Parts: sequence; C-alpha cells; structure tokens
Amino acid sequence: MSRIGKKPVPVPAAVTATVSGQTVKMKGAKGELSFTLPEEIKVEKTADGIELELVEDTKKARSMWGMSRTMVQNLITGVTEGYSHTLEIHGVGFKAAMKGKDKLTMSIGFSHDVEHTIPPGVEVKVGGAKQEVVTVSGIDKQLVGQVAADIRASRKPEPYQGKGVRFKGEYVYRKEGKKK
Repeated sequence: MSRIGKKPVPVPAAVTATVSGQTVKMKGAKGELSFTLPEEIKVEKTADGIELELVEDTKKARSMWGMSRTMVQNLITGVTEGYSHTLEIHGVGFKAAMKGKDKLTMSIGFSHDVEHTIPPGVEVKVGGAKQEVVTVSGIDKQLVGQVAADIRASRKPEPYQGKGVRFKGEYVYRKEGKKK
C-alpha cells in the first residue's frame, strides 16, 4: 500500500484549490496550474487539504496513488515557490546567449551555434563571468525539467576533458585516456 498516497495534501492559505471531477486546479502568487488525475483515483477537498483515495483496490490503482498525490503536491509548490535548474557550460570558448525572450543560442564547440526555442511558461537566464551559467525556471516542474534536459542533451559532458553542458553540482566521471 502507498504510504504517500494516504496523507492528505495540505493547501496553504495563499493557494486557492479547486476540485472538479478528476481535475485539480491550483492558483497562487506565481500562476495557475491544473492536473487531471487517473480514473482509478478519487479526489476530494476536505478541511485537512486534498485527499486522494482508491476507487478500487487494484495493482494499477495502487501504483497511481502515490504518484497522483505527488503531482498535486508539485502543483502547490509550483504556484507558491516555482522550480529552477541551473546548468553550467564547460569548455574553452563555450558560452550561451539569449536572442529575445524565447531563443537560447549556445556556442558549444560545433561548426554552428545550437539554438533552443523556449516554450511559454519557462524563463531562461544566462549569467556568469563568461556567459557560462544558464538558469531555467518556471512553475511547471515537468516542463522546467524537460527544457533543462533538452539544453543539456545538446552537448553532454564528455568523460576525457569534461567539456559540455552539465547540471550544477553534477559529477562527471573522468577517464584517464590513452597512454604511450
């Protein structure tokens, strides 16, 4: 049984929660988010917060229970605090720049610059002494994480010299290289 799913999700005073059918909507200082729960989960708003229960005790329903509660909790965290990922660009001459508000252009060792289109709801900032720190932030946890992963995937850190784009604090396993 899910131990996470049993706990009700507390709703802070600054957040307005609305439950209609299988859809949960949260409205806070940073914006508005919604999530549609699977049919196996029953959701209701109580004095304790938002409670999720199983419609029928099946294996699929039990596997969705904890995930659904976490998704509702992520909505609350998103509209109150927001989410952020910081990426670092390592390499000689490697840098990033913003073109307008929705284009990230990176010079990362290819013959051409790599461009990423930033979706609405996500904010990207470039900073650092050599324009090597990229910060991705927004209220939707999944969208922020996906944009950060797409930026990292444009040039993953390589194991010999460590060049590439990596998350802040990410450890890159280094190999020794060829010996004579």
